[in-house]
Amino acid sequence: MATIGMDLNRFILEEERKHAQATGSLTLALTAITSAAKIIAAHVRMAGLADVIGTTGVINIQGEVVQKLDEFSNKILVQHLSDSGQFYALASEEMEEPLFPEKGRNGKYVIAFDPLDGSSNIDVNVSIGTIFSIHRKVDGTINDFLQEGRKQVAAGYIIYGSSTVLVYSTGNSVNGFTLDPSVGLFLLSHPDMQIPERGKIYSINEGYFNRWDEDLKSHVSALKEKGYSLRYIGSMVSDVHRTLIKGGIFAYPADTKNKSGKLRLLYEAAPMGFLIENAGGMATTGTENILDVKPSELHQRVPVFLGSRGDIQEIIG
Repeated sequence: MATIGMDLNRFILEEERKHAQATGSLTLALTAITSAAKIIAAHVRMAGLADVIGTTGVINIQGEVVQKLDEFSNKILVQHLSDSGQFYALASEEMEEPLFPEKGRNGKYVIAFDPLDGSSNIDVNVSIGTIFSIHRKVDGTINDFLQEGRKQVAAGYIIYGSSTVLVYSTGNSVNGFTLDPSVGLFLLSHPDMQIPERGKIYSINEGYFNRWDEDLKSHVSALKEKGYSLRYIGSMVSDVHRTLIKGGIFAYPADTKNKSGKLRLLYEAAPMGFLIENAGGMATTGTENILDVKPSELHQRVPVFLGSRGDIQEIIG
């Protein structure tokens, strides 16, 4: 039975023992992620002192200006995930094509990740994070990444805020671990996370109100009339973390400028949808469950509505 304060590595091993067919590969894979996260967290804490604030002057595959911490975080994750030998291939929001590590030739998994979500907020000291999604290797091609979110074997995020917290699921419960910097360990702090059936917060960029369709405008107006509060940070990890704990709605819809939505399916929508659903909530594009969307390309975008089951059901009617 997991108890508050249990070390993440012990927790993972205890979970592994529940499955007779487990080989330890996923445990090693998750350990590689946590090792990279500790290094990134340390650099985020030093952002105002070290030369890691500002842009590199490079435009990434998404058409976005790359921040120095984006580049650093991507480098650290690629290094640790590659060296683990557990991943046949890596796909990053910052890279145009997948990477096939030499040490991962016998790897059982592929991983897609957003190395530093919300990085445009680095300069103003707002919480940012890392998101990851793990699938089983199927045929050793790019098709390994083009699997529905429901087929994820694990997904999670690390939020670098007032404390560094890792939240992940392997398809059963969702658990959160807080990094104790004094001992360098992630310790269980949020066991068996369950999103409330309903919340009183909606999280959406209302600056784009005039770009939305009439149904969405009406729905948001109705939420205000019901007394819902607007809370929008602009860092998906931070907004979803709050939604997971307090309930309500997080949304990044399609609009007249971004007709397919703006958030990436593989790196953001699917892993967050996996967590929310395993915590008892729902995740939808507005027309279908996010976890049922079969990707057609690495950097595909989708509209996103996720959160408390009662609130999301009202959106999809």
